[in-house]
Amino acid sequence: MGQRVGCLGGGQLGRMLGLAGLPLGLQFTFLEPLADAAAAVVGRQLLGAYDDPDLLRQLGEESDLVTFEFESVPESSASLLARSGRVFPPPRALAVGQDRLLEKQLFQSLGVETAAYAEVGSDAELKQAAQVGFPAILKTRRLGYDGHGQRLVQDASQLGDAWGELDRAPSILERVVTFQRELSILSVRGASGEAAAYPPVENHHQEGILRLTLAPAPGLTPELREKAATIASSIVEELDYVGVLAVELFQVEGRLLANEIAPRVHNSGHWTMDGAVCSQFENHLRAGLGWPLGGTEAKGYTAMLNLLGEDPDPSELLTIPGAHIHLYGKEPRPRRKLGHLNIVGDDPNQVTAQLRAAAQVLRVRLPVSLDPDDIWR
Repeated sequence: MGQRVGCLGGGQLGRMLGLAGLPLGLQFTFLEPLADAAAAVVGRQLLGAYDDPDLLRQLGEESDLVTFEFESVPESSASLLARSGRVFPPPRALAVGQDRLLEKQLFQSLGVETAAYAEVGSDAELKQAAQVGFPAILKTRRLGYDGHGQRLVQDASQLGDAWGELDRAPSILERVVTFQRELSILSVRGASGEAAAYPPVENHHQEGILRLTLAPAPGLTPELREKAATIASSIVEELDYVGVLAVELFQVEGRLLANEIAPRVHNSGHWTMDGAVCSQFENHLRAGLGWPLGGTEAKGYTAMLNLLGEDPDPSELLTIPGAHIHLYGKEPRPRRKLGHLNIVGDDPNQVTAQLRAAAQVLRVRLPVSLDPDDIWR
């Protein structure tokens, strides 16, 4: 019998973990409150709340080790499971990833540059926070994702209303950064301390949702590639991390500013399923099991396009050379992530042309120019 992996959460990331682990002989159990969980097709589902003590006990008993697929599961649940079994990534990383203030304090402690920010937990702190300058973004410390829990603030007179719209939740005020582009890097660290990093990638968002990832990040200098890897390495070492961790970055001229961490497999790493030697999902499992890590090198050039709102017709997209479709089995609704498309090739101009063709099939507007010189500069 293969090793049994438990997972807090049963969405598409859990599904892709299961798809990566089944060929390795692993068995999966997912604790998930939604009855139509995307991961239910690759393992057994325990239907209920993430903090249900009976289900947590059952998950622990049925698992040799436990992970989580997104950082909004209760840190207390991960800590409870860790008392009697192996949990990865460590619950401390989950606690940091859930709190924007703790993230910023972690970066600061490691000497990693960030945008100017201030804590907002009271009227006095709200007034004091104006010193970071404007325009700024007021962000709730917890539970913000895909653009939720944020308000753009142009000047101090808007602060009070913005905080009220966020229900006066504990927040941070962060100065808007004028950046050239958004990058991210995935680091993976095994239980033995073995570590590796995937190439940094360039990300493009629409309406607060990741739409397109270009891998490796076009035109990134060797110095900035090394800087990104150093930032990620310092974080996983400080957290005594096990598994895959994503670090979101802003490129500001020759500098990299850390924005957030995601202590889990990450949307900006979906390109690795077809474009890297070993996918982020398999490497996450290898790391937790204490197995040797797989190669993190890029096979060529990859454009990853999120599929939002409605399922595509696979027969149309699969006419595009180098195209690989990954659908999540979720019910369509506006803006919902239903799958992603990876386009992989050795020639960046060809990948650009194929991306253009995919956009036409999908009838979507890409968030970048389709000029190859602009994309793969």
